[in-house]
Amino acid sequence: MKRRKILLVAAGLMGFASPGTFASDIRVIGNPSIKADTISATELKSVFLEEKLSLADGTHVEPVVEKGGAVHKAFLLEYLGKTDDDLRTYYSTLVFSGRGSMPKRLGSDAEVVAYIAKTRGAIGYISSETTAEGVKTLAIIHSGNSAERKLMTRVEPAYPETLKRLGIGGVVRLLVTISPKGNVENVALLGGNPILGESAISAVKQWVYSTSHSRTVAEVSIAFDSPR
Repeated sequence: MKRRKILLVAAGLMGFASPGTFASDIRVIGNPSIKADTISATELKSVFLEEKLSLADGTHVEPVVEKGGAVHKAFLLEYLGKTDDDLRTYYSTLVFSGRGSMPKRLGSDAEVVAYIAKTRGAIGYISSETTAEGVKTLAIIHSGNSAERKLMTRVEPAYPETLKRLGIGGVVRLLVTISPKGNVENVALLGGNPILGESAISAVKQWVYSTSHSRTVAEVSIAFDSPR
């Protein structure tokens, strides 16, 4: 049997938010009615600039912004490329031209969580340290030429004996969410044999990556080569 091959592809990384606050300090949250578990940085920007009213999965969304604070400033700089004054002017222009409306503005992370938890389609941002009950966290995927997270510790998946004996192999595709500290937070099966997938997921959950300033979402492919 050939040695199982593990390929890391299309890792999306987040960069710095500001000199004092990083993208990892920001958590993007949504009402549980939102089907998606991830959102691209481009899509996130389009939602908060009201260029689109729904996500790729068809879910209608309502952006919610904070009135101020370090996380608010970092979010605007990192994901919208605007200051608070710029954003206020932008929204005022949308309202005046009839092309949009002023989003809900709330005074604290707690208010944002409470509003999003009860409002279908609502999406906003809070500090990563804030308790977020009743909402879901959306991992942000950055596309581009960012460097790939280095895999520091790898655990090989076990090849289920029954499938190995029957000569059943194939490639399993996984979506892996990696924390800023490098531990794997979540693994979802994208494709492949579900039994092989269970083995792969069990192994990948034990992997450790290099640290980063932000959460990373990566697609991992693991090949199980059947005996010849």
